[in-house]
Amino acid sequence: MLASAGVAAADVQVVGGERASIAANPWIVHLTDERGAQFCGGTIVAPTKVLTAAHCALGRSPRSLRVVAGREDRQDREAGVSVVPESIWIHRQYVSADQGEDVAVLTLPGELPYQPLPFADETDGALYQPGTPLRALGWGRTSENGRTSRFLMQATLPVLPDDFCANTYPQFVHTDMFCAGYEGGNVDTCQGDSGGPIVAEGKLVGITSWGEGCARRNKPGVYVRIPRYAKELRSVVGSPQPAVVEP
Repeated sequence: MLASAGVAAADVQVVGGERASIAANPWIVHLTDERGAQFCGGTIVAPTKVLTAAHCALGRSPRSLRVVAGREDRQDREAGVSVVPESIWIHRQYVSADQGEDVAVLTLPGELPYQPLPFADETDGALYQPGTPLRALGWGRTSENGRTSRFLMQATLPVLPDDFCANTYPQFVHTDMFCAGYEGGNVDTCQGDSGGPIVAEGKLVGITSWGEGCARRNKPGVYVRIPRYAKELRSVVGSPQPAVVEP
């Protein structure tokens, strides 16, 4: 997972997960550099807009990025599409993932042929109640020191109480973030999953952002709390699309 203060920063696979289908999750994408090396994930939230983490886009030019959509197996170069973004929007207050505002939007030159996923807004507070099951998806590492996944993976992570997150990470900002996972570890997002989606009830509720290690005991992943940025995102992305019912 993207590391916090005192731990080397990196792009955050799903540890303890299972294979996921791109057909059931058509809105997920992965980001690569111009050589095809995958480093982050993202979510199609409008036909020409991909929402990802600011730390995935900071310091990169549009021409150095590729948005790869519709490709479950990263090695299947004939599946899906690979698109160079037209522009990058990064939250103006972003400094580092563990300080919040870890939000970026990539604008594409044309519409993607895949259904967008609506993002949570100010009315979705119930989705952040402790114990709520969320789905994390990505192509990141399957263990803290392992390789990134060739195939799209997913795992179920319950929302954890804000006080647990704050006790675990002193820099945790509950208005901007939430954490999810298991106190005993074993299931988590990891390096390569950063910027990717956390989903509940057909909505994007979080962006994989930061943490300490992967699947460590009492070190859950920390995710962007989407409603905190819903107003700004609407101004950049436009109105959310109609809700998608999860399979």
